[in-house]
Parts: sequence; structure tokens; C-alpha cells
Amino acid sequence: MEDPVPEQMRTAAAAFLAALDEPARDAARHAFDDEPARRWLEYRPRPRPGVTLAGLDVTARKAAHRLLATALSPAAYAQAMAVMALEEVLDRAEDWRRGRHSGDYWVAVFGDPARDDDWAWRFEGHHLSVSMTVADDRVSPAPVFLGANPATVRHSGRPVSRPLGPEEDLARELLDVLGPAGRSAAIIAGEAPADIISATRATAPGRLDPPGVPRGRLRPTGRALLDRLVALYLDRLPPELAAREADRLDGGELHFAWAGPVEPGRRHYYRVQGDDLLIEYDNTTDDGNHAHTVLRRPAGDFGADVLAAHHAEAHRPGPLSPGAPR
Repeated sequence: MEDPVPEQMRTAAAAFLAALDEPARDAARHAFDDEPARRWLEYRPRPRPGVTLAGLDVTARKAAHRLLATALSPAAYAQAMAVMALEEVLDRAEDWRRGRHSGDYWVAVFGDPARDDDWAWRFEGHHLSVSMTVADDRVSPAPVFLGANPATVRHSGRPVSRPLGPEEDLARELLDVLGPAGRSAAIIAGEAPADIISATRATAPGRLDPPGVPRGRLRPTGRALLDRLVALYLDRLPPELAAREADRLDGGELHFAWAGPVEPGRRHYYRVQGDDLLIEYDNTTDDGNHAHTVLRRPAGDFGADVLAAHHAEAHRPGPLSPGAPR
């Protein structure tokens, strides 16, 4: 069955650009070969390439959201909308000092989605970065970053907002079933790092040491929970992309590592590594109430995989014609 996602992205990106006036379109569009702008990941409130939602009319803003929705499952799209809304919550908590706002999200398009074989786009702001690259109508879906500050808002001890709760809860379930030997291998440090290790690097580390406990050493319940944890991150993508990524990982070894105390409410971190897979989660600032999560492909981020395949195909020598020199 043909993958509908590339065409959905092309259509949505072209509609987004068409909805912009000329100055906004000039700000949104970049050359595909502008590597510093295209291979960009920044989840902090910083200046960034693209056009901001705050400066767009309703039609253009809705077109931007429809483009974002082509890259995310319904559940992940809901998480992204909650992340954006938290900017207003955070601004209130900071006594409105920094002027944070839910329109401070930017869209950039690289190349021409209507004409080019190779093109890309990104939707990004504080605690949200989604980068998609398309080559020959194949989508490379990473990096995908979601964060939350505050990670949890409570009333009378009950959470009223916790957009990244499943990412924490499922990892804790896995930690609980590992048993003493499994936890000893999985817990790599008593203190969590200050942030995800891959941070805002254009290239993610191919391997982070120590790797933690391998999936092959887990009992069936532990293996099933680790698979569910990986699926939770892959399921941020549309079903067609998630299934393709799951097939790619099938049969490869996975490792799970945890750093920090195991008690809830304390600063903690975990990661999952596999063949061209890096999942990282941290909740390490604001006394463990400020979460970062990312899905990355160290060898395939920003389309490195699909672009390499495209270029290899384009430069493959064709059959020699009769009488051609050999």
C-alpha cells in the first residue's frame, strides 16, 4: 500500500505557504541546502529560522497546524497543543516577566514542496520541535522533541495537566518489574544529568555509555514493557511512519538505562538505545517538574537516511548501451 503521508505533507506545506503574504513567505522559506538552518534543533526560547504563528492571520495559523498534524498522531498532536498552551501557564508562574506566549512557535520550509524531490519542514518553539524531511516521497521523521514546564500542574494533590505523564509512568513500570539484578544493570548513575545528553546538537551521539540493561536480559514482562515504551515514542508519528520505524527496529537489540533516584517526585532521567534509535527523557530541573523528551535517529536525523538512499539511486550507473565503451 502506498504511503499517503508524503503527499499529505506536500499538500499541507504548499497550502501553508500559499496562505502567507509575501513578507511572511520570504521568512518561512529557506533553501534546502541551507544546512545550518535545516539541521536545527532548539527547544529553548531562542530566535530561530522561520515565520512565527503570532504574526499570522487565522487562515495561515490553521494551515500551520494542519501541516504539523501530518507529522503527528492524534495523541501526539494533543500533547503538542498542551505543550504550547503551557507557555501561558509558565508566563503566569513567572509573574509575566518574560512575555512567553503560545504564539511563539515558528514554521520553516526548506525547498519547494510543490516541485522538489528533496524538501523539509520544521515546526518549533519552546519545548516543541518537529522536523520532517522528504526525499523521493519518503519521509524521514526525526528529531521529534516534546517538553513540558511545568511537567505537572496539581490541584488538591491531583494532576490537572500532565501532558508527558505516559512517558514517565511506563518507564517506571518497566523499572519496577526489572527486579534487583535488572535494576542494578539499568541504573547507571545515582544522580540524573542536567538535561538530555543529545541536547540541541545537529548530530546525536551514535552510542551513549553506559548503555544500561539489554532487552535480551529481561524477562518476558520486562521485554514487553520495553517494547511498549519504544512504541509510545514511535506512536508520536502517523501510523504509517510508526509502523515503518517499528519494522526497521524489529529484531535489533535495545538497551534501557536510568539515572537518578527511583522515587517519584525526584529528579530522574532515562534513555533507550537501539540501531539508529535514541530516546531520551529527563525531568531534572525545577525539583523534578520540568520534563524533556526526544525521539532521534543518530544516523538518520534530518533526512540523512532518505537523502543518502536518494543520492545513491540517482548516481547508480545505468546499463550500458550496445557498443558503448567498457
